[in-house]
Amino acid sequence: MPILPQIEAAAPELEAIFRDLHTHPEIGFQESRTAGIVAAKLRDWGFDEVHEGIGVTGVVGILRGQGGGNRRIGLRADMDALPIHETTDLAYASQSAGKMHACGHDGHTTMLLGAARYLAATRQFDGTAVLIFQPAEEGLGGARAMIAEKLFERFPADEVYGMHNLPSGQPGRATLCKGAAMAGASFFDIAVTGRGSHGATPHHAADPLVVASALVGQFQTILGRNLSATETGVLSVTQIHSGSAYNVVPGTATLAGTLRFFKPQIRDLMQRRMREICAGFALGYGVEVEITFREIFEVLENDPALSDEWAAAAGDILGLDAVQIETVPQMGSEDFADMLQLIPGAYGYVHHAGTVQLHNPGFVLDTGILPVGASIYARLIERRMPLAA
Repeated sequence: MPILPQIEAAAPELEAIFRDLHTHPEIGFQESRTAGIVAAKLRDWGFDEVHEGIGVTGVVGILRGQGGGNRRIGLRADMDALPIHETTDLAYASQSAGKMHACGHDGHTTMLLGAARYLAATRQFDGTAVLIFQPAEEGLGGARAMIAEKLFERFPADEVYGMHNLPSGQPGRATLCKGAAMAGASFFDIAVTGRGSHGATPHHAADPLVVASALVGQFQTILGRNLSATETGVLSVTQIHSGSAYNVVPGTATLAGTLRFFKPQIRDLMQRRMREICAGFALGYGVEVEITFREIFEVLENDPALSDEWAAAAGDILGLDAVQIETVPQMGSEDFADMLQLIPGAYGYVHHAGTVQLHNPGFVLDTGILPVGASIYARLIERRMPLAA
């Protein structure tokens, strides 16, 4: 089964929606325009219920199939952009300086809208489709915000599915990893408070820059000297800020970064050793070092049996030979993991012709993926809630 004919016929409309969303990107929890478009489309297409403002800007659409079944299947797409200035020179490039859909969430939203349009027109399923348009996936806790507002109590689902685009340069493929598929993540912030001085007399200072610089190097020994080579973790310092003049030793410095892990005990090991190193440097250099951690992403766990169902739906559209399961886990993180903590489901990747990687100012999503993703979403509903013969 190729791309569903009704979705293929709607491809120009989907591309128009995508281009509009791409031109007007909105950062997490600010997706008011995007959410308004989503809600209006669902209503225009005849959804039974459309709920707005869930988790600030989230939208949930409820669609009942032809049968009277009680099964409920959730489909989720994210809507937010990134604080990146676009450099693609596309005709439909971002018109908001410093904001860009550099991760393809505009494409994910469009794909789920494409499935919504098709499912509302056909209703060839027995049960209820729960379509979740989530805000603020990019480290801001959009899934948790929706869950805190009783997402699955208000809109129950027996299973929930999602997907992400992958610019591999290999269109027509889909991949999925069973079990632990994407890493959990902590963010950390470190404040070093020392004593400033004139740049010509650093012996009067307790230099926080020396401490901050040394911490970066020492942190890189944690994994190599505390973790077995057969285990996996990532510790990345991604920010260091201090000073404002050429001739002043500053009094403070800050660092920030991220930890990635597949096992909570590895996260705990990294955090413990970071605290110990910070305490040692504070004592040794006569400064204050305060470190705090924020747990941002859970490990994304794909249900093994439902992974097979996601792969089967993708195989209906792309051919089974084009779908690969049991791929290696990814160190990137995704807050769909929070939903999978509550509802079993699966999350896979749909490949496309783009080659510039995600979160890059030159990223371009191949729009040929839009009807593909929409068809996979639609087939998940039809396969998991089939009408009686």
